[in-house]
Amino acid sequence: MLEGLLIGLETAFSLKNLFMVIGGCIIGTFIGMLPGLGPMSIIAIMIPVAITLGDPSAALILLAGVYYGAIFGGSTSSILLNAPGVAGTVATSFDGYPMARAGKAGKALTIAAISSFAGGTIGAILLMIFAPALSSVALLFHSAEYFALMIVGLSAIAAFAGSGQVAKAILMTLLGLMMATVGEGALFNMPRFTMGLMDLQSGFSFITLAMAIFALPEAIFLVLNPARAAHSESGKIENLRITKQEAKSIAPVIGRQSAQGFFIGVLPGAGATIASFLGYAVERNIAPEHEKKEFGKGSIKGLAAPETANNAACTGSFVPLLTLGIPGSGTTAILLGALIALNVSPGPRLMTDEPQIFWAVIISMYIGNVVLLILNLPLIPYIAKVLTIPRTFLIPFILFFTLMGSYIGQNNSTELLILVGLGVCATIMRFANYPMAPLLIGFILGRMLEDNFSRSMQLYDGINFIVERPMTMILLLLAAFLVVLPYLRLAKSKKTD
Repeated sequence: MLEGLLIGLETAFSLKNLFMVIGGCIIGTFIGMLPGLGPMSIIAIMIPVAITLGDPSAALILLAGVYYGAIFGGSTSSILLNAPGVAGTVATSFDGYPMARAGKAGKALTIAAISSFAGGTIGAILLMIFAPALSSVALLFHSAEYFALMIVGLSAIAAFAGSGQVAKAILMTLLGLMMATVGEGALFNMPRFTMGLMDLQSGFSFITLAMAIFALPEAIFLVLNPARAAHSESGKIENLRITKQEAKSIAPVIGRQSAQGFFIGVLPGAGATIASFLGYAVERNIAPEHEKKEFGKGSIKGLAAPETANNAACTGSFVPLLTLGIPGSGTTAILLGALIALNVSPGPRLMTDEPQIFWAVIISMYIGNVVLLILNLPLIPYIAKVLTIPRTFLIPFILFFTLMGSYIGQNNSTELLILVGLGVCATIMRFANYPMAPLLIGFILGRMLEDNFSRSMQLYDGINFIVERPMTMILLLLAAFLVVLPYLRLAKSKKTD
């Protein structure tokens, strides 16, 4: 571990990777502030840029910086305009915007910046502590256990879907699994479901699919929903300091939500959005009666809780990504695809085989959080002016990078037709309120699921591996429980009513 840390320090503090951290954080902060664009869209757009770097550690550091930078920066538009830049900062607007309207915009932005910094930093420490332990346990896993683990990752999507979204999340996951079967299979090197098209022989391109379901629909939504004028009444932002009493009040909240947010982020299918809502709900429920009434009206605890939780969850989502090779959120699903495109195999051996990637990413998170704090505290009054840019200027930018990224990824014009076709379908599905992240997770895990299942079938001459390997059986039972859990909760709530 110590040797790996030293290698990671050397890699993370190289001049190139420091530029990657700073660049990723700046891009993420600006994108996070713009309502309608989130980390999924910008990471999907930037994957071709990251791949051209050639260095996997630099590419992942850049994309990770964009990820937590977008969550960090999303709080600005939530507080100033009540227009969350990303889903993970929706809960921030509950108390942040009332504070801004009460003339405490500076104080609200300071609390958000400090809470985000603390959540991200504590999350990085927990990542350093728990990732090696999880990785050593994962070394005991073989193909059968990996197959079961993929099933757990897929079933957890249903357990952590939004209210009334369980059936839709399962449906989108199944659609992703079906799309993963297009092209050559793991058992037989024969094309499947290609409809006679040579361009589909190797399956759908991950980059094209990611851009089609996240970036392209955003551009279409920007066309369909004209920009509302940016508010100019926020004026000059002053009074950035918080009192000792306020600091003492939010310190326990930051401690609790850093731990809770991190462990929620570790769960496959969960993420910053769920962590922020749960963090807000927990702190509201345990607050004294007189403080509970302040929630939703400008409570500093109500602002600190979701901001801490969502940044800690961002860091936590890297645990299953790096140590087990399964994404902890929709955004890390895109990062997983980027790693595979860079010929890096995330999993238990990543720490030992390529410590420069594993430890450099973790150490870059410390650097990134410091960069974000420096950006957000003194530069907030100036960064906030970005919100005055009309959305219509963003549309050509998004369309250009989406189309070019898809074409460069495969160097094939057919990809553009696939991109437009899938993009239109994804837009219609989003209008019907279907979640897009489960589709991408199903697509990415589908191929790994098939590979491990095929390997296990060959090794054990059938599906006997389910009975012969106790860990596989336990994981499959856990997956079944995660699928049934939402329905048990629904039945319990109906009985209570």
